[in-house]
Formats: sequence, structure tokens, C-alpha cells
Amino acid sequence: MGTMSAVGAAALARPEAARAGEAAPRPNFVFFLCDDLGWADIGCFGSPFYDTPNIDRLAAGGTRFLAGYAASPVCSPTRASIMTGKNPARLHLTNYLVGNRWPKNPTILPVPWQHFLPLEEVTIAEALKEAGYATGYVGKWHLGNEPYTPEAQGFDVNVGGCHMGAPPTYFDPYRIPKLPDRRAGEYLTDRLADEAVRFIGGHKDRPFFLYVAHYAVHIPLMAKEDHKTKYAAKAAGLPADRVAFGQEGQHKLRVLQDHPVYAGMVESVDDSVGRVMKALEDAGVADRTVIFFMSDNGGLSTAEGWPTANLPLRAGKGWLYEGGLREPLIIRWPGVARPGTVCDTPVVSDDFYPTILAMAGLPLRPQQHQDGTSLVPLLRDGAAPPRDALCWHYPHYSNQGGTPGSAIREGDWKLIEFFDSGRAELYNLRDDLGEKNDLAAKMPDRVAALRRRLAEWRDRVGAQVPAPNPDYRPA
Repeated sequence: MGTMSAVGAAALARPEAARAGEAAPRPNFVFFLCDDLGWADIGCFGSPFYDTPNIDRLAAGGTRFLAGYAASPVCSPTRASIMTGKNPARLHLTNYLVGNRWPKNPTILPVPWQHFLPLEEVTIAEALKEAGYATGYVGKWHLGNEPYTPEAQGFDVNVGGCHMGAPPTYFDPYRIPKLPDRRAGEYLTDRLADEAVRFIGGHKDRPFFLYVAHYAVHIPLMAKEDHKTKYAAKAAGLPADRVAFGQEGQHKLRVLQDHPVYAGMVESVDDSVGRVMKALEDAGVADRTVIFFMSDNGGLSTAEGWPTANLPLRAGKGWLYEGGLREPLIIRWPGVARPGTVCDTPVVSDDFYPTILAMAGLPLRPQQHQDGTSLVPLLRDGAAPPRDALCWHYPHYSNQGGTPGSAIREGDWKLIEFFDSGRAELYNLRDDLGEKNDLAAKMPDRVAALRRRLAEWRDRVGAQVPAPNPDYRPA
């Protein structure tokens, strides 16, 4: 794929300037990344319980991706993929930092893995900073402690970005490093919105890249009182005989959205999106600011509080099923991408790095974002990215019940290969979005072909595969 000139990209963002033959400013970027927000947790993605009017408005003005994927079913690997444009398997950063859950007497051995994002990686923030962008980081980092924090990876401003995966509390005092000058009792999601608004006001006269990584809606489950009261009343109006839980294998699974506290956390995230959108309008830069909205992995549905349901998708965070990987992705690109567009082309978080470079009119860096593909042709003309398959690699046991494996999606077909048992499952996502009908036994040739392609991909990216445990003792 060719690169675009700076003037050409700016003209895309401001078509009227192109007609006048003038060079418009490079676009700004605001990237919202939520934590553990499920695919079905947004109104415009089908939530029947959570109110998200601001995010719905964002989608109405942009492109809503029905098959937007995280690079991993857990947080840190996906975050690394966004920063680098590389699949977590290539980075060997395949688990959350620093998780290490492993059962006794396993059939396979743990793999070694990276516990920080190496400074040698040229992040998207560094690439934009080199081009004159002001760069700001607000919220959760979870890609390493000192010296691997956002300031060392291209961000001029860092508020709240540290090694923490979850806040001890959502109400001050949070005990989060790099979050000074707090107000007693303030709510974390509101405070991060304050910081995002402050950054926009202070940098509206030059191109900027603002990354807003909410700690919400990760546990601990804590919401503001007015939101809890609202959703408790809403839940009370649901049928008394409703069924809230089912099973995912041996694990309890939430199948109904009716948790008042979680709902309040979702609405606080929505409020923050609305405040940032208003700040862009007040600053006079909304028409030249690209907004991304995404989550780092699927909603928490099989453990640790069971706060949300991902139906019609199967399972959730920590699993290689769709509920763990498919995210509510929205991109608004004013003046270029047609508002209100719905896209079902599969895309993945690796793609954001080259997409942002191309939007900014900057040269692509294929040796850096090796696994990402620019979505500019897709957003502009509906042209699908030139690739045959998406692949995932999660060689770990998750806190939520997921087991080590890899997965591949080629067209409508998805295969999951499980390392501990050696078995594979095959699904047709067009006919079976909920992955209920395993076709592996009926289609052995397709299974063999996809397993071969998955193995070739692992070899190509240098993925670490668990070895058999020589000391395994069958029960």
C-alpha cells in the first residue's frame, strides 16, 4: 500500500481546503480505550440495559465496526498491539502484566513472556511526536513500571499512566501514581475526563494525539450513587423471573445485563466521551479531529464478579471465543468517512498504528507496524484491507477460565486450537455468531488446513508455544 502526502491527508480531513488548493492542518487524534468493556455493552451495539447516548452519537457521526477485534482476550497484550502495530505473539507480550496463573499438574509447561513494552519499540506516540504532534496520555497504561512508562514511549504528558492494572478504588484517594492534585471523593472516570478536557484546551492550536485509557469498567465494581440508584430502579422493572446466569463449560456465565453498579460505570464512561466531544467543539477543532473508541478485551462474564453479558457472543474476557475478542469499535473521521456507516469487515487493534499514520499524511513504517494494515481505504471507500486471515495467540490460563491456545479467522470460518488438550474447534461465524455448533468433526479437511495456516503464522511471528510437561501425572 502506498503512502499519502501530508497535504493530501490534510485535504482528506478538510475537503473544502483541497478544493481551494490550500494545505489544511494535520488532523488531531483522540483515542478512547476502555478496560473490559464488552461488545454488547453499548446501546448502538445492542445493549438493552446500559444508557450510552454520547457513544451512540459518536457512532452516528462515524463508522461502527461490527467485527472489530482486540489482539488478545486480556488487556496488556492488546494495549501493546495498539502502541506498536505488532501482534502480541511477535512481541512475546502475550499476558496481562504480570499475570502468571497456572494449574497444578498441567499437561503443558508455562512459556516465558515479556513483562514490559521494550523501549526499543517505536510507539505510535513517538512517530507522531517526531512529526510535531503534542502527545498526551490519560489513564491506564499497564505496559510496565519505571522506566517503561508513557513518558519514555513518546508522550509529553502522562496523567495516571503507570504499572497498575486496576485501581484500588474508583473514589479518591485512588493511590494511583502520577495522579496529583486530587479533590476529596472525586470519581476516577470523571477525573480522567477532566484531564482530557484540560489537554485539549491547552493544545488546540497545534496538532495533538490524546490517548484516553479509562480504568473503567474494570473491577472493583464501583459507581456513583446517582447512577446506582437509576439502574437499581431500572433492574427492578425487569421481569422477576428473569434468568441472569448460565454456564460456560464448568464456569458460571452471566447471560443478562442487569447489574446496577456496572451499568453506572458504563454510563460514567459515556459521560466522559460526551465531555471530550464537547471540549473539541468548544475548542473549534471537532471537524479536524479523528476519534477512535475501543475496548482492550471482551466483557467480564465468567468470573470476578460476573458483571456483564456479552450475548449473542460466547464467553468473555480471558477466552478465545468471540466474547473475549470482539469489541465495540467506532472511528469518526470528519469529512472523509461517511457518517452512520456500519462495517462488517474484520479489523484488529494492530491496524490502528498504520491507520493513524496514513490519516496524518505521514510515511508508513512497515518494519514497525508489521502486523497492522491501514484502514484508510476501508474508511474512505469501503475497500477491505489486503489480508486473508486474522490470528490470535494466548498461551496462558486466564483468571476467567480460558485455556491456552491460538485462533484464526479466515473469511467466515474460525478455528480455535487448544494447547492443553490438543483439540480444535471450528465455527462458521456467519451462520453461528454465538459459536454453538462446533463443525470440526464434520469438516476435518478444513480443520487441517486452518491448523496448518495457524502453525505457519506462529512460526512467522516467532510465537512461543507451550511444551508438553514431562512430569504430568494423569488423574
